[in-house]
Amino acid sequence: MKKTYVKLIIAASVLLLMLIIFGSSMFYIVQPGERGVVFRPFSTGLDTSLVSSPGFTIVAPWNEFVVYNVKETNSEEKMDVLDKNGLSISVDISVRYNPIPNKLPFLHQRFGENYTNQLVIPETRSTVRQVMGRYTAEEIYSTKRAQVELDIINETTQKLQDNYVETRAVLIRSINLPEQIQSAIENKQQQEQEALAYKFRLQKEAQEADRKRIEAEGEAKANQIINSSLTPSLLKMRGIEATLKLANSTNAKTVVIGSGSDGMPLILNN
Repeated sequence: MKKTYVKLIIAASVLLLMLIIFGSSMFYIVQPGERGVVFRPFSTGLDTSLVSSPGFTIVAPWNEFVVYNVKETNSEEKMDVLDKNGLSISVDISVRYNPIPNKLPFLHQRFGENYTNQLVIPETRSTVRQVMGRYTAEEIYSTKRAQVELDIINETTQKLQDNYVETRAVLIRSINLPEQIQSAIENKQQQEQEALAYKFRLQKEAQEADRKRIEAEGEAKANQIINSSLTPSLLKMRGIEATLKLANSTNAKTVVIGSGSDGMPLILNN
């Protein structure tokens, strides 16, 4: 009985000693926003079917456990590119990305923990150069900047996704052209704006001229209709009606007899 007790104490001591020695390589806590992959050097190698979720994880001490941050990460790059005409342009690019959690073993197998420098940055820089090489400096700087950004986003997203990384955004933070070229582009834009403003004024004046012409034509037509309806008989009848109304008025008045055979009396108030 005593020997058995001693054996148990020795076994417990050995187990405790092993836990102290190997505990740091056996017990892991995967934090929120992290995932882990296991590499078994003495058996199956990298386990591509297992991705450890946040929480407590036990791994055999002879196996390797690698923890990845799968939260969104931002990388900024300043680079020089050539436009369609060979003009050098300095651009600042920002890319937001994260590894696809359930594809981590394949990302680890292909690029390792340094996938940012091995994959994300080189592919982003390559895509930016390719896309901007299709456009002129003026298009990149002003007229087609949105299209340039969209092309970079779409092509970078596809390349990184094919390599197990998800792209959240690719932004052109700034574009710096040679001062002479930038001034020429800005002057051209100003002249185009002035030309558009002048064209607008001409259109407005033409519209106002059309309005006045139409108004004058309407008035002339109305006068023509009125003149054609004012016959001598109608005028004489209207004069008689007016005279009768004045004659029937209770106000004191002076009557002046009109001259001529068709003359109408003129009644003046005292």
